[in-house]
Amino acid sequence: MSTKIGGFFAGGVAACGAVTVTHPFETVKTRLQLQGELAAKSETKRLYTGVFQGVRVIVANEGLRGLFAGLGAAYCYQTLLNGCRLGFYEPIRVLISNTTHGNSTVQHPLINLASGASSGILGAAIGSPFFLVKTRLQSYSPFLPVGTQHKYKNAIHGFRSIWGQEGLKGLYRGVGAAMVRTGFGSSVQLPTYYFAKRRLEKHIGMDPNSPTTHLASSAISGFVVCCVMHPPDTVMSRMYNQTGNLYSGIWDCLSKTIRTEGLLAVYKGYFAHLARILPHTILTLTFAEQTNKIARRIEQRLFLD
Repeated sequence: MSTKIGGFFAGGVAACGAVTVTHPFETVKTRLQLQGELAAKSETKRLYTGVFQGVRVIVANEGLRGLFAGLGAAYCYQTLLNGCRLGFYEPIRVLISNTTHGNSTVQHPLINLASGASSGILGAAIGSPFFLVKTRLQSYSPFLPVGTQHKYKNAIHGFRSIWGQEGLKGLYRGVGAAMVRTGFGSSVQLPTYYFAKRRLEKHIGMDPNSPTTHLASSAISGFVVCCVMHPPDTVMSRMYNQTGNLYSGIWDCLSKTIRTEGLLAVYKGYFAHLARILPHTILTLTFAEQTNKIARRIEQRLFLD
């Protein structure tokens, strides 16, 4: 097993552990983003008013099954996305550093941004069909529907339905928005995490290998990620959930949303996203520190024993 493959699997396992905890907030966030789609505020009936109200309403009407809708597809997506993002970030950074500076240890902000964005975009493109099916499963509700409703029995049924009706093009609907969203988030997630980690170590004297340092660095990174990626995340959710050609592309979706619902519409579900992204980032990066150690130990045993 190579270091890149070990990092890929370590990142995927870490992300799946995190998404198990944070998936309910992702369901609420998705429904808040789709609520009142292309309708004026005066015409919108607010079925979901906030993070915890959304959780309570979904559990009351649909049970835990409704709250965890699309979890299987989320596991697949997170494995591909974060496997690429966490597994290929460092190899890409080393490659760029060696190419531009002749030194793999160089830590330049632009190199870190490019490495984060590249690894994230790669993962988003590969995993996009899983996120599409996950979004449609999460948005469906027989009791409090918002946005276009897709009645899939499960993820496999969703894939079959989309493939049968729209083919490969349908499975990759909205992939451009997904790549922009993830590029934004990935370009700041790991660079911000490592920047915060170095500053905490240098200015506060925190142990770089301490779980407390990992938690603090992850919290800072998660907040920055949410602020940067939420508008393209809203666009992506709407493009994934549409039927037909309601939106012709990213800019069409963005302009229609702002024109009919106002500028702040792109931040619908922000607090639900923050409630998801903070623990998700903390758990993913904290788990990643541990799973990478385990992966390295396994590799050493395989190659050295």
